[in-house]
Amino acid sequence: AAIVEEVKQSNLRGLGGAGFPTGMKWSFIPKNHTGPVYLVVNADEGEPGTFKDRYLLERDPHALIEGMLIAARAIRSALAFVYVRGEYVQPWKRFASAVSEAYDAGYLGRGVDVVVHRGAGAYICGEETGLISSLEGKKGWPKLKPPFPAIKGAFGAPTIVNNVETICQVPHIINRGPEWFAGLGSKTQGGTRLYSVSGRVNRPGVYEESCSITLRELIEHAGGVSGNGRLKGVVPGGSSAPILAAHE
Repeated sequence: AAIVEEVKQSNLRGLGGAGFPTGMKWSFIPKNHTGPVYLVVNADEGEPGTFKDRYLLERDPHALIEGMLIAARAIRSALAFVYVRGEYVQPWKRFASAVSEAYDAGYLGRGVDVVVHRGAGAYICGEETGLISSLEGKKGWPKLKPPFPAIKGAFGAPTIVNNVETICQVPHIINRGPEWFAGLGSKTQGGTRLYSVSGRVNRPGVYEESCSITLRELIEHAGGVSGNGRLKGVVPGGSSAPILAAHE
């Protein structure tokens, strides 16, 4: 309960797209539930131009494992799943190797187990209920909500689904405090986040910045528009997001 409260105070929001308050989501697990509770990490990063979760899986996989251990304790889960996009071969290999290292070191297997599950390339499985269906061995069809996964999710049990980047933020909140984390962001969202910047910029890549940064500042950090071109539009996040014109 103390972990959940700290995550609430940090203003951490889901970094997979929906932006739902993370601590609040964790608190939805029924208090009187006596059966299994599952933690599912969404590593099915399929939106065009997004590659920040890939960066974490390849270059800092133990940050995700540490965050999962803390989250699992918070929601009273003994089994966690990481659903990795099927096309992400190298990230899957790197993360699976890190999980083996964590078992060898005794961090996993003493109250929390982790299953690394590879998807089969279906874009729709980035949506949490479609992901759960695929994890169960079914066709990756989304389900109508309610019931929400926190009440009835994977294999019929209460389930928390969080994005890779969201879970990777948790250890920093616990180590340095929710006030510190909240102060890094905006009034409504705490912390920093990773931005995938691609297209006609001089320095495409992954940038960690405050959640309060503007798109203009982010493009300037990436070296501005390349060549003799001028900014015409920006896709702020995913193929379903409206394209913003330069004046916006």
